[in-house]
Order: sequence, then C-alpha cells, then structure tokens
Amino acid sequence: MNIAYTMSQGRGDTDLVLFKVAKTLAKMGYKTAGTVQINTARNPDRKCDMDVQILPAGPTVRISQSLGRASKGCRLDPSALETAVALADEQLALGADILIINKFGKHEADGRGFRDTIATALSMGIPVLVGANHLNMDAFLSFTEDQAVSVAPNENTIVEWLQMQMGDTALVA
Repeated sequence: MNIAYTMSQGRGDTDLVLFKVAKTLAKMGYKTAGTVQINTARNPDRKCDMDVQILPAGPTVRISQSLGRASKGCRLDPSALETAVALADEQLALGADILIINKFGKHEADGRGFRDTIATALSMGIPVLVGANHLNMDAFLSFTEDQAVSVAPNENTIVEWLQMQMGDTALVA
C-alpha cells in the first residue's frame, strides 16, 4: 500500500507542512490532488476559520461553521466537507501524481469524508499522504490495515518519500 501519514505536535503545524509540501511539489512539476488546510485567525477570543484549498489550484472551501463564542461542539460543517470531497474527487479523476489529504479526521474514522477518495487513489497506484492526529490514529491504521508508514513532519523528508514512491529517486531533494 502506497500511503503515508505525518503528524506534528503543535496546533496547525501539520497543516503548514502539508501546504508547503504541496507548493514545493507543484513547483517541481508534480500534479497534486486533494486538500490542504488553511486556518484564518480571528479575534483572540474566537476560534480560527478552517478552510481547505482544493489541489492543485483551488477553489478554497470553508469547512468550519460559527457556532457562537460559548460553543464547545465540533465546528466542522459536514456539508462543506462533502463539497470539498466532491471537488477533490473531480481533480483526482483528471489525473494526479500524488493525493494529499489534510487530515484523516472524525468523518473519515466514521466511514465518510475522504475515505473513498483515498481508496480510489490507492487503487489507481497514486501515492497518498495524509495528515493525522492522535484522536483518529487507531481508525486510520485500521483503515490502512496497518500498512501506512509514518513520515516525519518535515518538508524535505516528505518530498523524498513521495519521490521514492513514484520512482523519481534521481530527483530527490
């Protein structure tokens, strides 16, 4: 199975790494599909807005919803997430060298979200890179039948892994 995951310690750090990786791969001429997350800061007393950019070049979809200042519930907008999934699926169908998914989250753990997108890419022989978190790690490893490999949250390390999966070892950064 041609799938890896990366996970950073700081809040939003994995998003930043995947965003940089997607930009670097595009500059190198690789065709990416999937999503990278872009968080937009708000007032200090409010949580950030969560947006995903559909790779390779947009659009950007807001996947968070405002539930009010006192809210403790999940801010993910399931309808917006499914819109992002459909747009990413369209790009994947056009052909890609790499699928990047910003996070294997609760929806994926519950059998929804980007699960089918990931499975489609793997069935097409396309390497997949997924952002992961501790909350959903067991579900992710179960989904990948414990075949996913961990890649350090470092741009160069991730690019090297992806290039090796694609047989481009002469181009390793």
